[in-house]
Amino acid sequence: MQRSILDYFIITLKGIAMGAADVVPGVSGGTIAFISGIYEELITSINNISIETFNILRKEGFKKAWNHINGNFLVALFLGIAISILSLAKLLAWLLETHPILLWSFFFGLVVASIIFVGKQITKWNAGSIIAFIAGAAVAFYITTLPPMHETGGALHLFFSGALAICAMILPGISGAFILVLLGSYGTILAAVNERDIQTIAIVGLGAIFGLLSFSKLLKYLFTNYKNVTLAVLTGFILGSLNKIWPWKLVTEIKKFGDKTIIIDESTSPFNYDGDPQLLWAIILAIIGFLTIFLLEKLATIKK
Repeated sequence: MQRSILDYFIITLKGIAMGAADVVPGVSGGTIAFISGIYEELITSINNISIETFNILRKEGFKKAWNHINGNFLVALFLGIAISILSLAKLLAWLLETHPILLWSFFFGLVVASIIFVGKQITKWNAGSIIAFIAGAAVAFYITTLPPMHETGGALHLFFSGALAICAMILPGISGAFILVLLGSYGTILAAVNERDIQTIAIVGLGAIFGLLSFSKLLKYLFTNYKNVTLAVLTGFILGSLNKIWPWKLVTEIKKFGDKTIIIDESTSPFNYDGDPQLLWAIILAIIGFLTIFLLEKLATIKK
């Protein structure tokens, strides 16, 4: 596929949007990839990185191997993700600390619109797809209710955290950042990004590469052979994840592990919220988030 510099710039912007979503626990970069029209190309390109690629490299040279894995696309996209994570990590951490209701409201509106968008891709609703949708929603909802683990920070723990989180990140509806919270690695990894801790970032990065190359093959197979059912499961995932990003929470328990503090909360009505619910601004930002999906959908119509 022939692309111009502008095309790759747009792909990088989509990567920036994916990275911003991935930093926030509860929002999936995979959802952004799906909405912006690059999801299946991303899965196919990652899936092409295999032993066959090295055989092509050995027999036909670097250019053929690079084209085989759609290298320009992957570099442009992951450049955007890296720029976003490195530049927005501190800002999003600050917003989560100081303006959580407004930030969650924006993402809540974005995810609600995502359900509609992804659901529209299902060409035929039958008993199988309906069951898959309900199962996906139930699993995602259950994941959002799990208590987080104590942070360990060990190299092996960080490696597998990276592997599991990247699998979640490329699944619409399942938040990689939230998986890191559940595994007790989110604080360690966010601090490593902010402090440019190369060793920790490298361990997590190797885990992510391992998880990405393994999981993409399964996703490619599912999209090729069971696309409708797969889309139904993903739509259910997105619906079930809404519990995690509901803006108003009541703290039910605070756990301390040494110098680490873990807050366990549950969703509540804005009218039962202990504090200023900021309802008007929350609604406005939810609407902005909802409309953002239509902007991303327009971007998807530009040459990918």
